[in-house]
Amino acid sequence: MTDNDALLSQVRLMRERGNTPKQIAKALGLRPAAVAPLVRQVAEADQAHNDDPAGRVLLGCWISPGWSVGLGLDEAPAQWAALDPGGFGGADGLANVLIVRQERYSRVSVCGFLVDLYCLGVKDALGPHSMSSRAADDLREEIFANFGGAPVAAPIELARAVVHGAVEYARGLGFEPHPDFAAAAPYLGGPAGPSPIRFGRDGRPVYVSGPYDDPHAVIEKLQPRM
Repeated sequence: MTDNDALLSQVRLMRERGNTPKQIAKALGLRPAAVAPLVRQVAEADQAHNDDPAGRVLLGCWISPGWSVGLGLDEAPAQWAALDPGGFGGADGLANVLIVRQERYSRVSVCGFLVDLYCLGVKDALGPHSMSSRAADDLREEIFANFGGAPVAAPIELARAVVHGAVEYARGLGFEPHPDFAAAAPYLGGPAGPSPIRFGRDGRPVYVSGPYDDPHAVIEKLQPRM
């Protein structure tokens, strides 16, 4: 890191803490006129950064245990299957995915996805929500509580393959993702290409009715494809 990079990091940190340019100048022992262009540079960089949520620092990515049950992973990286060695029966083809990215000093952005891997794709989406790191930890514990084990730390590439792959699989069956998916998806980032995961249970669509589904409408769409 150059001296200028270090100076910009200090300016960014103090700006995120709410310091004014005069306060920043005084803390750094610089003239206000010298600090003003640094503040502008940081603001412009942060604006460009905020325009691409997937470019924010990734603080954590988790998936529920049992996510791989019934899926085809022959073409996926071997380490993905190793993250889910079995021992859990899965939750009827459902998986939770949660990502946390840095927002600003002491704040994070949280997004989550409830994914039906066998049929419907993204059934629900969470966020983006701004909160403290401690609140994000509490939320993670809460949303994974019903999945039979601790959440599994996963590479972001796996999360993208699971979420985006399930969305495309479901679209092929006639189902669109939950409306809130559009707001949360930019924080996940786009897929690098087609998902290497084979969706459906053992390669076939299987519908497990949920409390907020319209089973008749789902089955009507599925019947021509069964």
